[in-house]
Amino acid sequence: MSGPKASSSTAGFFQALPVVPPQYNASSTNQVKHDLSDDTVFSRILSIYLPRPLPNHVSTQLHNFSRLVLAPSTLQQTVDCDTDLPTLSPLTTFGEENKVSPLRTSEGWRALKRIETEAGVVGNGYPQSRFEQKFNRRTHQFSTLHLWHGSAAVATCPMAMTDGAAVLLRRHLNDPDGDQPGRGKVFSESYQRLISLDTNYSWTSGQWMTERSGGSDVRGTETVARRLTQVEVQHDIKAGRDTDAVGLPLGPWLIDGFKWFSSATDADMAVLLAQTSTGLSAFYAPLRRRTGNLTSTPPETLTTQTDDNRTEMNGVRIQRLKNKLGTKGVPTAELELKSMRAYLIGSEGQGVKEISSILNITRLHTASGANGALARGLAVSRAYTKVRKVRGQVLSANPQHLAWMAGETVKYRANAHLVALNVALLGASEQGQEAVTGTRAASVLIPEGKTQIEMLLRLLTPVMKAQVSLNGVSGLRACMESLGGVGYCENNEDGGVMNIARLLRDCNVNTIWEGTTSVMAEDVLRVLLAKPKNPRPNNEKSPPPGPSAILASTLGAWSRTVLAHVAKHALPARTFQNEIEIVETRYRALDELIRDPGDGQELHWRGREVLEAVEAVACACLLLFDAAVDQDEASVAVARRWVKGFVALPRDRLYKEKNFDWRGEVRLDRLIFLGAGGDRAGESLDGSVVQSKL
Repeated sequence: MSGPKASSSTAGFFQALPVVPPQYNASSTNQVKHDLSDDTVFSRILSIYLPRPLPNHVSTQLHNFSRLVLAPSTLQQTVDCDTDLPTLSPLTTFGEENKVSPLRTSEGWRALKRIETEAGVVGNGYPQSRFEQKFNRRTHQFSTLHLWHGSAAVATCPMAMTDGAAVLLRRHLNDPDGDQPGRGKVFSESYQRLISLDTNYSWTSGQWMTERSGGSDVRGTETVARRLTQVEVQHDIKAGRDTDAVGLPLGPWLIDGFKWFSSATDADMAVLLAQTSTGLSAFYAPLRRRTGNLTSTPPETLTTQTDDNRTEMNGVRIQRLKNKLGTKGVPTAELELKSMRAYLIGSEGQGVKEISSILNITRLHTASGANGALARGLAVSRAYTKVRKVRGQVLSANPQHLAWMAGETVKYRANAHLVALNVALLGASEQGQEAVTGTRAASVLIPEGKTQIEMLLRLLTPVMKAQVSLNGVSGLRACMESLGGVGYCENNEDGGVMNIARLLRDCNVNTIWEGTTSVMAEDVLRVLLAKPKNPRPNNEKSPPPGPSAILASTLGAWSRTVLAHVAKHALPARTFQNEIEIVETRYRALDELIRDPGDGQELHWRGREVLEAVEAVACACLLLFDAAVDQDEASVAVARRWVKGFVALPRDRLYKEKNFDWRGEVRLDRLIFLGAGGDRAGESLDGSVVQSKL
């Protein structure tokens, strides 16, 4: 009796392997043709912020790099980075401290760092002599990063801190040495190494802020710094331990303390905070120093590849490596600092001000990482949808599946535009508005004045970091589910291109790195509640600018300009009239919410509502603007769906209701979350919430 034939390990049904196409394809004329690229919004963003036609070296580089990131050789390094984890050998054979080579990273990690350095994931954002750059360098840089994130296994983490360190050092290149001889030379060469595309010369930087007591609150820093005595200086000179691994002089400060979280333990230098007699200060320090046995090696031949046995750690002892949910290949560690030689950056007591420039850069990298990882997740989901058969039909014929993933794509495209705007604003703040507005579109989206650019960037950066990071996690979770059981597996076969599980694990850190969502909400409120630097004279009757005025001069002014352009240029006329009215209504609701903040505590309680509202308005303006450029059918649909789903208010939750008892709501929040016997440590005697000042 014949019957169904049993399957086996070599026979039966085998799912066709989805083919993930490159995100970007250049046209023969370098004109941006959106239908050529798998990631349509990526090419549309390029056409907004970069000249048309695209500069040949930019178009060619992005075209080639979009293929390199999917090459089997690259993907194998990604798998190796994620599976061959860093290890620590803290002691020598006979139990002494291993000061020479305590940390081992995988070949995959080192290979990925070489790939991204040569590709310019940092260097493209800075002047490079090998080609002319009369356009927004930051847009070119972060476009390269966007293509890279899906394969990078978060080797981009040290590059984010490298970028931030380069920005910080650039601000101090012309500072006089003062009482720190050699500092100017050290900062200058270090800066050139940080932005270099040459892997034999380039450096990466660490950013060491987090301590056990502080987390995001650096006021709890316990690491201390003091000046070396002349006796100590002479001792190091005689011992041949007064220069770093490449022969640059070591600084005149000694740092001692404990850093609880460092994500670039294998870097070449670090920027860190330490307490001095006048307060929290910022410092530069190389990670390795000469041990006194390099006398036969000419200084000019020393590179970052100098034999580790001839150098040692610069007062850094790796205590232990962190065991994390994701970012497995990143050598995250706890560090004990003992007599680490360093240079003071800027002035004593100004450490928080100095590192603020680093935080803005790294927050942009964090949001870019979340959006780039989601781009890869959606690419895999699209490819799977085209080949996966369910009940005899491919998923691309399933309306419910299409509706679901179209919704995720709308959020992705909105956030891609938000990241791109922040990138463009950063470029404009560095190069000047005229240098980065080579297209009519960019001239509309980027304000004219430097102050306006910087204020809008200051407001949008924490909003972008918070919301894009959250949406990246939720979007990748959806992409994982869209693959069914396959999505839940660590698919490292076939180069790991199908491993959405890795992307999801790694993406979770973006909601935490450089400040959690709550920290970002407080940062936005800090912008809105900031006291004016030049208060009005006492004889002037009108009150000084408040939160509503600050909002109006940033998001309000910008959104009015963009929406006016949309109303004027969308064809046919009045195409987006309804959507524009909804966006304006949402903005007015936000303005009403913050108009009378009182002591700021209720606004603090509503912090995440503010984040959502700013994101909703900003992304709506960008999507409507993009759709109005050419009335592309998909772009029009995306804009309308975003406005309907994320801007229109189902109820007036942002308006302050009459006699609204927000403290009562806090009591209910506590009851719901902590229960009837919840901890009352966060309450004052009258039951109100005790809040730290913003």
